[in-house]
Amino acid sequence: MTIQTGLSQRQKAAVIVRLLLDDDEASSLSRLDSESQTLLAEEMAGMELIDRQTRDAIITEFCDRLESVGVTFPGDLDGTLAMLGQQLSEDSTDRLRRRAVIQGRGDPWQRIGALPAPAILSLANSEAVEMVALMLSKLPVERASEVFVGLPRERARAVAQAMSMTAGVTSESLHRVGLVLLQAAEALPRPAIPTPTTDRMGAILNFATADLREDVLDSLDRHDADFAGGVRKAIFIFAQIPARVMPRDIPRIVREVEQPVLIRALAATAEAEAAAAEFILTNLSQRMSDGLREERNDLGKLRATDIEEAMTEVVSAIRRLEEAGEITLILPQDDG
Repeated sequence: MTIQTGLSQRQKAAVIVRLLLDDDEASSLSRLDSESQTLLAEEMAGMELIDRQTRDAIITEFCDRLESVGVTFPGDLDGTLAMLGQQLSEDSTDRLRRRAVIQGRGDPWQRIGALPAPAILSLANSEAVEMVALMLSKLPVERASEVFVGLPRERARAVAQAMSMTAGVTSESLHRVGLVLLQAAEALPRPAIPTPTTDRMGAILNFATADLREDVLDSLDRHDADFAGGVRKAIFIFAQIPARVMPRDIPRIVREVEQPVLIRALAATAEAEAAAAEFILTNLSQRMSDGLREERNDLGKLRATDIEEAMTEVVSAIRRLEEAGEITLILPQDDG
């Protein structure tokens, strides 16, 4: 039922927004496009007093309209894809995003900011420096810095010089540049296997025995030193715990590992592994550390395979926590 108040639909909307502002519930206004926000603000600027009876009538009409709604949809592609979640295949999602880019819908800069770092770096290396300067201006500072330092020195200088030309760019021009960059990004080849080969090989070698791992790495060093270096950075083994794990995360890791497994891992005798075991014990409470030392001393002689399997389980626990975002590993440093 539409109640006669003498106000237009746009004026009624302005009244509802004014009421929402009093309740700090107007954050959803950012979902409106720029033109709708402008029209709403202009309407509000031309209004003064609304009597209580008219206000109540507008609220009643608004609630009636809400109650008559059976189902709502996001109204844009990004919201629709977020709603569908994992129900769509990756190919379908990709096709929809490409179609939206061609039709010029949505904010291209949000999608550019969500691109993988290699894709953004590829754009930064191939597009005109003026467009790259605009892209770096729109990206979060940390992301922009990551891309900038990855550029060849000469191109980095050219992009830096072009930054001075971005101050007077209009919103329309910025939108068009975003669409061009996003279309270029969508045209980049996409590997069938997204995980870098060095990371995959490193993950495989994480669970190999130490002698097999070293044998493979030695062979890679002889045949492809660059690939071998990448694989070494991707590998994370028990001996690297002191260099890669923050001391504050040790108690969380210990809770993730069954105690008998942890004690066997702490019984490692090789120099690097023993140092990692000591690092773990040092960053636990004194009482817990003393208890684990006593249980380790009571184990007697263990088979090397039992110790290695236990160390692998500790590493697996650390990897699980990292993937879940509960801990952050320290990045390996380049040699030399």
